[in-house]
Amino acid sequence: MELSPEERRKIYEEEKARFEAREQLEQERQQTSPETTVDMAPNIAGVLCYLGGLITGIIFLVLERKNKWVRYHAIQSIIVFGTLYIALGVLGWIPFIRWFFFAVILITGVVLWIVLMVKAYNGERYKVPWAGEIAEKIVSSSGTIPDYPRPTAPPAWKETPPPPPPPPPPPPSAGIGLDERINKRVDEHLKHRDRREGRITASAFAIAWSIVLIIFFNFYYQYAAYYNYDSVLGTWSKQSFFTSDINLWLPILNTTLAISIISHIVMIIVDRDILRQALHVIIAGFGLATVITLLFVFPFDFSVIPNTVAAAGTHTGVTVVLILIAVGFGIGLLVRIIRLLISIVRAVIKSPEAA
Repeated sequence: MELSPEERRKIYEEEKARFEAREQLEQERQQTSPETTVDMAPNIAGVLCYLGGLITGIIFLVLERKNKWVRYHAIQSIIVFGTLYIALGVLGWIPFIRWFFFAVILITGVVLWIVLMVKAYNGERYKVPWAGEIAEKIVSSSGTIPDYPRPTAPPAWKETPPPPPPPPPPPPSAGIGLDERINKRVDEHLKHRDRREGRITASAFAIAWSIVLIIFFNFYYQYAAYYNYDSVLGTWSKQSFFTSDINLWLPILNTTLAISIISHIVMIIVDRDILRQALHVIIAGFGLATVITLLFVFPFDFSVIPNTVAAAGTHTGVTVVLILIAVGFGIGLLVRIIRLLISIVRAVIKSPEAA
C-alpha cells in the first residue's frame, strides 16, 4: 500500500523528533550546564582542566567565572598536580632512592591524570580524596555545585498548552519500517559515542606515554645503566648504557613526542574522521623517522656489562628490536596512508551526491 505525501511527511517528522530527543537527552547527561565563560561544552572544559595539569587548572580557574562544575575540576587539578609536583621536588633530593620516588609519583600522576579526564568527559564530578573535598569547599562557598542537568520546569503561572491530537496510526508495514530505522539510527549513535569514549581514552594514554618518554630521555636516561655494588665501600656505582651521542637523537625524539601530544589533544577536541586519520599518518611518519635515526646514531654502549657474551647479546637484541619497531612503524604508516586516501575518495564522491 503506497503512502500519501502527507503520511510520509508525518512519519519523517516523527522519526526526526524521536531521534533528536534521544540525542538531546544524551547531550544533557554529559553536560552539566551550557553556560560557560569559555564558550565550550562543560565536559570538554573539564577534560582540559586536567590535560595540562597544574597549568591548565590555573588557566581555567582564571577564565571560567560562571560554571561551578568546571571551576571545581580546575581547582582539583591545581591541588592534585601541584601536590605531586611539590612531592617530586622534595623527594627528588633523597640520594640513591630518588628514582624510586620518581617512578611512584609519576605512575600515580599518570593514572590520576587519565582517570580524571575520562570522568570529566563523562560528566562526573569525581572527587580525589582530600583534594576533591578542598575543591568542593572552595567552590560551594558561593553555592552548590551541580552534578547533572535538571530539566527546567515551566513556570507555575504559565498555562501549558494542551498536547496536539495524535496523528492517525500509519499502516503496519510503515510502522515496522519506522521503528527499525529509528532503532538502527539510535544504535549507530550509541556505537559512535562508545567509540568516541574509547578514542579519548586511547589518546589520553598516548599523551601520558609521550610525557613519560620526554621526561625520561631528557632528564633520567642515565639511570638506564649497569649497576655494580662495591662490598668493600658499601656503595653502588652505575655505568650508563647511553653515550653522549644521544644528544644527536634527542631533538627528533622531542619533536616527535611534541607532535604526538598536540595531535592527540586535537583529536580529543575535534572528532573528525579524516582529520584523525591524517594526524595518525603524521604521528606514524615521525615515529618511523625517530626509530630509523636511533638505528643510525645508535647511542648505546653495552660494553659496560662485564660479561662479553651478555654485552654482545644485548647489542644484537636491541638492534633487532629497533629494526622490528621500524618495520612495524613502516607497515602502520602504509596502512594509515591507504585508509586516509580511501576516506578522502569517499568524501569526494559523497559531496557531489549531497549537492
